[in-house]
Amino acid sequence: MSHPIWLQLAQDLANWHQSQKSETSNPVLVAGILAGQGTGKSTLVSLLTQILKDEHQLHAVCLSLDDLYLPYADRLQLQAQDPRLIWRGPPGTHDIPLGLTLLKQIRAQVFPAFIPQFDKSLHQGAGDRSNALEIQAADIVLFEGWFVGCRPVAPFLIDQAPPPIVTAADRDFAKDMNCALHEYQPLWEEIDRLILLNPTDYHLSIQWRQEAEAKMRSAGKPGMSDAEIVEFVQYFWKALHPELFVLPLLDEPQWVDRVIDIAADHSPVQIYAPK
Repeated sequence: MSHPIWLQLAQDLANWHQSQKSETSNPVLVAGILAGQGTGKSTLVSLLTQILKDEHQLHAVCLSLDDLYLPYADRLQLQAQDPRLIWRGPPGTHDIPLGLTLLKQIRAQVFPAFIPQFDKSLHQGAGDRSNALEIQAADIVLFEGWFVGCRPVAPFLIDQAPPPIVTAADRDFAKDMNCALHEYQPLWEEIDRLILLNPTDYHLSIQWRQEAEAKMRSAGKPGMSDAEIVEFVQYFWKALHPELFVLPLLDEPQWVDRVIDIAADHSPVQIYAPK
């Protein structure tokens, strides 16, 4: 049985959809889900899709920020221009026009629509686009990603950022990623409601990723070592530090509609609206 908090979130989504449908000419609700690594956003989206179908007779579709990655060849060219982009994921590695076109098409109820899919196993783990998913209808779009809805900050705040931003090179990288974040704002403007999955401690992302990789290794699949995971997760904190770009949103009701606190065991603790 689904956790009561997830049932409440599905009810909120259904209510928001109904309000939007009755009060505006827009029949599609786009709900952003902002969640860091290991918080379980992909699992949650799958669960919400099923609850909305079974309990509310609503058709929800998922759009992941990951599925908007630039094609492999384009990312190779991008990395040649900026060798700091050693991993996919930071601002600048996504096809923003593709996301905008798709969301506007779904809002206009023009079907079929084709949701891009990203296969992380291609090119020795570098990943590339695979066959798009064809959809024929949508009431709700669940748009999830690790910095969905994040907004640029004043550059001087990056000079005061905590570790792992420690060197001048780190600060330069963080400022460039902050600048690149401006390009995503038109995409965020398509979001009607924003949900934030908030770990009780954002450092749990390292533990959660280590647990996931350990399971992969025990199953005979390739996986990163614990030290590699620390470097990997901290790379993204250097790009968009949680203390600068995520935690301040907990006090921003004009941007965030629901916060769900997540415990160390991945279970939801409480759901609330920011005040």
